[in-house]
Amino acid sequence: MVPLAQEGNPPFSVSFSSAWQMLGPFQIGTREATWGADPLEFFGGFRNLQYDQEARFRSSLAISGTVGWSLLEGETVNSNAFGSSVSLAVNFGTAGVPLQSIYGWAALQYQAWARGQFSTDTEQDWPLIVYSDSILEFWIDGVHYFGGDFYSFRKAPPVIRLGPGEHTIDVRLVYDVRVGEANFNIAIELASGSLEVVSKGIVMADVLDGSLASSLASVTVRNNKAQDLEILSVEPALNDSATTVMRKSSVVISAGQTRPILFDVTLGDPSTPSIGIRIQYRQVKPASFPSFLEVSQTLTHRSIYEPHKITYLHPGSILSYAMLRPPSKKAIQGSNKISTFPILLGLHGAGVEADNDMVAHALDPVPDLKTWVLFPTGVTPWSGDDWHNWGFADVEAAVNYIPKWVEAVEWQGPGADIDRWLVMGHSNGGQGAWYTLTHRPSKVIAAAALSGYSSIQNYAPYVLWQPMDPQRSAIRDGTLNSYRHELLMENCKGIPILQQHGALDDNVPTYHSRLLSQLLLQANGTSRYYELPDKGHWFDGIMTTPPLIDFYNEQTGKTLGDQELQSFSLVVGSPADTGSKGGFRVTQLETPGQYGKVDVVFDEATATYRVTTSNVLSLEVDDRRFPSGLFLIIDGQDYHELGGPLRLQEDKVDLWRATDGQWKVDNKQPNLLLRSGRQLGAMDAILRTSGHFSIRYQRSEASGIALQISRNLYQYFSADAAIVETRKQTDHAPGNVITVGIGGDVHAGAHPFFPIELSSSGLSIREPGGRMREHGGGGGLSAIFLRPLPDERLELVVWGVNKASLAVAARLVPMLTGVGQPDFVVMRQDCLWKGVEGAVAMGFFDHEWNVTKTAVLR
Repeated sequence: MVPLAQEGNPPFSVSFSSAWQMLGPFQIGTREATWGADPLEFFGGFRNLQYDQEARFRSSLAISGTVGWSLLEGETVNSNAFGSSVSLAVNFGTAGVPLQSIYGWAALQYQAWARGQFSTDTEQDWPLIVYSDSILEFWIDGVHYFGGDFYSFRKAPPVIRLGPGEHTIDVRLVYDVRVGEANFNIAIELASGSLEVVSKGIVMADVLDGSLASSLASVTVRNNKAQDLEILSVEPALNDSATTVMRKSSVVISAGQTRPILFDVTLGDPSTPSIGIRIQYRQVKPASFPSFLEVSQTLTHRSIYEPHKITYLHPGSILSYAMLRPPSKKAIQGSNKISTFPILLGLHGAGVEADNDMVAHALDPVPDLKTWVLFPTGVTPWSGDDWHNWGFADVEAAVNYIPKWVEAVEWQGPGADIDRWLVMGHSNGGQGAWYTLTHRPSKVIAAAALSGYSSIQNYAPYVLWQPMDPQRSAIRDGTLNSYRHELLMENCKGIPILQQHGALDDNVPTYHSRLLSQLLLQANGTSRYYELPDKGHWFDGIMTTPPLIDFYNEQTGKTLGDQELQSFSLVVGSPADTGSKGGFRVTQLETPGQYGKVDVVFDEATATYRVTTSNVLSLEVDDRRFPSGLFLIIDGQDYHELGGPLRLQEDKVDLWRATDGQWKVDNKQPNLLLRSGRQLGAMDAILRTSGHFSIRYQRSEASGIALQISRNLYQYFSADAAIVETRKQTDHAPGNVITVGIGGDVHAGAHPFFPIELSSSGLSIREPGGRMREHGGGGGLSAIFLRPLPDERLELVVWGVNKASLAVAARLVPMLTGVGQPDFVVMRQDCLWKGVEGAVAMGFFDHEWNVTKTAVLR
């Protein structure tokens, strides 16, 4: 598409002022900004403060305890006929340095605010795109934008419309040591047409010796108009007669929204160098005649034995990709089609795409491993959410696609054993390797963790969050239980592990690998630990050092090791995240937000498995793992024969602790009143959607928040969402639902006895004892909470007593990792400066969707 300025329209220009007013630094904890925790909100917010050289503000990071206004010179990076950008290089000198010896990197993090002006020269309000690199939130002419672009993805910027003249922009500067340098960039550009292709054009698989590795493709578009647009079809371009493109269902893209469009591609000519598609769309209201947008894409042709791009469907109904290298001709010599090789999973570090050569070709020095080499992307360069919930679902989707790849390219070599993984990762991917080890121990045959951190809380400690009482702190920490690998090391017993870390690493300190090595030993696990002198965080060949090459060759021929374990333990932070070990899987915890544990000891003399549990409500036992004649004693109470009459289904036994404490065969069927499966966990359980999200709002006042949530979901997860205005409880889409409401507009949930009830004047919560606790709407009351839908689906309710308080609740919709949102949070405006301490109620729901006794109910 041709930019508007080139279509005969009047000239357009935008320019930033060079002088910026700044106020800071102020204390901020790791990932705390989502909760508010902005001390200037106590004074009504930075947007309501005027520059005053004499004014002083209290700050725990400043010498003598106060800070004042200062001036910062913004550097214009680029300016042309289509827009302009400015860079703010912030340096507070020694602020935080004296504290670093006590608090480490946490003391170097800070927040501040900066105010600048920009002017637009135009005869009308053309749509403008606002990029906000490394920025979480900002205000333009008094309008709030939360979410920003913390990782500088530039995937889903806001579309705004401004008239000519001067405009004010207030920017919150949050420095997070995990993200990088303290450089903040803002760019304002003229939008290109009504419907604009964004990101990478068409994302599709590589062509392998004449065959597409996979037919699924995607193109992401942004609606720059002030009206909704409907995608009617995706067809081959008019000049491309050799390509077949199929997309039958229509898609509505709300005004200002970014959405990915899926379609299937078939190549008539395998040697074609490129393809072209034509997107047919129209305005929804008032209906317009169709328009067309053509997009072309150069195809990448590779040999089937090279690392190449495959595409597949993520559970969230979006396209994702991975880089796959099947076994080489030499590796498969002597094997046949019924043979199977394990999967070598390579998890990349933060900010790196899987198709980058440094990732995709990292194992080129070992071309003949008897394994399928797979480099997932985790959906985004930051792997969705640090290879956890959303990102790990992508890993499993990539693994599960390999058998379909075998069919698509008519592979004649040995198959892939998708239940045997050798996992390897570097940096954030090294942390991802620990996550895989501790959450899928029955699938991992071996693991190599390279320069990985132990957990986000340990990497950049949470000690400088705003003060909160211990109960609130415990709830916040409980939401992150699944990601504290230091406390999950017992799950690694019996799995060969290699640790490698550069001794000069100034990104992830060697402390993390040393600590986990020690904790592994104490958990009766083992690892080979290599600390490389004179090496830093990254160096060429880091994934193929001599110890690693030996390890890969040694481990690829092995089978699962936990079948031979005579004793082991399984520690569970969330049953939804954690698979089985030794045939045992926890399916429910008694008290969510606390760890559950299963200890198993096999007594050969009596052919008995003696199982002891802690904080476990239900268990699944894989009956295929145990021959008939073996027995199970659980918590010294029940005595069952495995492989015998206990069996409920063909391959597993479900056990449930009854109210009298006795373990019984589970006859419960999944239903709306019981929380199970994908619904378990903290608020980020909403990310376990099976299908795209539906964001529903009940009145036009809430439409801006609905759009903001959609934009953030795509920015940080590449997630797709349909925005729908409805006053009904529609339940037609297969995915999870986010309901955005004000006052009494929110409909009743599907659960008839749900403990949180909303009204136009406030809300009520049913306490564990049954008493209803009322919260009036004063002080800007708002809430965000999960509630159930059929088929293990979830609804996330985002509610405020008015529009302003709704924006406070919307901040907590899962977006960044490590924020720590429990199942429900009720707050007032003072959380904007108090942070977590400002929550008037927060906690978890149990297996029957009741509020647990551990909740804060002020």
